[in-house]
Amino acid sequence: MIYALKGDIAYSKNLNELSTYKNHYLICDGKKSLGVFKSIPKKFKVSKIYNFSDKLIIPGLVDMHLHAPQYSFIGMRMDLELIDWLNTNTFPEEAKYKNKKYAESAYKIFASDLKKSATTRFVCFATLHYDATSILFDLLEKTGLKGYVGKVNMDRNSTKELSETKEDSIKNTLKLIKKVSKNKNVKYIITPRFIPSCSNELLKELGKISKEYSLPIQSHLSENRSEVLWVKDLLPESKSYADAYHMFELFGEHTNTVMAHCVWCNEIDMKLMENNKIWVAHSPSSNRNLSSGNAPIREYLDRNINVGLATDVAGGSYLSMFRTIEDTITTSKLKWLEKDIEKEKNTSTKELKSLKFNEAFYLATRGGGKFFDDGDTKVGSLAEGFDFDCLVLDDKNFDTTLYKELTIEERLERFMYRPNEKLVAKFVAGKKII
Repeated sequence: MIYALKGDIAYSKNLNELSTYKNHYLICDGKKSLGVFKSIPKKFKVSKIYNFSDKLIIPGLVDMHLHAPQYSFIGMRMDLELIDWLNTNTFPEEAKYKNKKYAESAYKIFASDLKKSATTRFVCFATLHYDATSILFDLLEKTGLKGYVGKVNMDRNSTKELSETKEDSIKNTLKLIKKVSKNKNVKYIITPRFIPSCSNELLKELGKISKEYSLPIQSHLSENRSEVLWVKDLLPESKSYADAYHMFELFGEHTNTVMAHCVWCNEIDMKLMENNKIWVAHSPSSNRNLSSGNAPIREYLDRNINVGLATDVAGGSYLSMFRTIEDTITTSKLKWLEKDIEKEKNTSTKELKSLKFNEAFYLATRGGGKFFDDGDTKVGSLAEGFDFDCLVLDDKNFDTTLYKELTIEERLERFMYRPNEKLVAKFVAGKKII
């Protein structure tokens, strides 16, 4: 079925530029965009027109990293650094997901709220439990959203209530891979929590599974300084944190790999990230909340390292990708300021220019969307040939006099900075889910 959306359309032309179209038609054929037109070409037999005149129409937003079981305590107990936060808050909460009833109740709320959000594609951690993760897959599959979920793998350095053997970790991973292999929307992703939580033997097996089943990988990298030192103690033979993954073929050697945070990466890490085409899931809210630091996103972009944005619930204190765009810009300004002060002190440093709105918007759409590209699938734009993921936004809660004078780009930027988000409609791969 071919249908059209009429409204004020914007999407990223590249990292620095937006393509905008006032009062145009965006046309969808099945699950693909046919492009943007001033009027509907006669060659297209359009069966329906959604009239969203004066509304903003943009690509769906991509959340590259979040933890579904942590949604239950989002915005709470944010006064600890990473390792203490995990031991005090995260591990006790995730242990509750051994109870299937608890898992189903909590995940129903998460899946419902994610569906109602501006996120159209996601990359998500579950817990180490087979049954709970199976429930999460089923609930998210029904939402119509598209993404990846992985059962967390962790056989060391956890609590008694939240632990598994290497054998159980592998067995349940393989069971889930088989269970969800025919899913249309939510696919499997190999998920070692991070190096400290996985034995060398488990990491080695996960690398083999990823290669055998051609599955992507997600984990955490250089989030916190004490974590980086811990990895060095656990794997003294590694040259860096990234090399610790690389040793076990978990760092993009044969598949797409996304690493969350990447705050304290050194030169060895960054070279491996470049060479293996790693995706960085930038989580500015979480990095701030857990006192992790401020990732050098400008340097990653200058090195042509892939970057997408992430809420990192519940280290991140909201599910909103709009606020993540705002935080990406504001934290990059602080990073620039830090480097500027170092220069005044005659410290050898690289200038890191702050990110502009168009750049952050690109990272939230096409930047993360490229992780989902596969064959004829392209994600993160409204241009011809891309999967039809889009949002319709109502920004008329702003003063109408000013509203009429603003460009589409100005309206979109202001919408990202305002808390009164109003999502009118949401399409994923051509299917209207809101």
